[in-house]
Amino acid sequence: MRRGLVPALAVTVLLGIYAWAIAGRGVALLRTGEPIGIALGVGVLAIPLLVISLIWREWSLAAHVQRMADELAAADELPVDDLPRSPGGRIDRAAADEAFAEVKARAEAAPEDWRAWYHLAFAYDASGDRRRARAMLRDAARLHGRSQG
Repeated sequence: MRRGLVPALAVTVLLGIYAWAIAGRGVALLRTGEPIGIALGVGVLAIPLLVISLIWREWSLAAHVQRMADELAAADELPVDDLPRSPGGRIDRAAADEAFAEVKARAEAAPEDWRAWYHLAFAYDASGDRRRARAMLRDAARLHGRSQG
């Protein structure tokens, strides 16, 4: 089983239980028949809808990233984590920054190549910028989807 799948499933189940509980409260407010209760019920029901849409978005991205990884693995093009590390396991920041510059230049030179953006995502991750890494994975997934037709 892939690393991280069990915790992701556990969090998803917990969020599902939370959404179910909140939805129950929203329905109870709607059933009061009072204008304030109905207004609050509609507002409360927006919360589980938001939670479900965010869960769907993350699982969809994860599945798409896995398909891209499988494609890259088949072509022997997966990013390689060969950066030097400290004895404690931390990536050497100077080496990560140097490698990052090269990967970023390749991605900017090939703006429609999802592979370059996938590699850039992992370079951002190695540099410690997880927010940009996720954004680059989303860009790579969008480009990959376009290339698949």
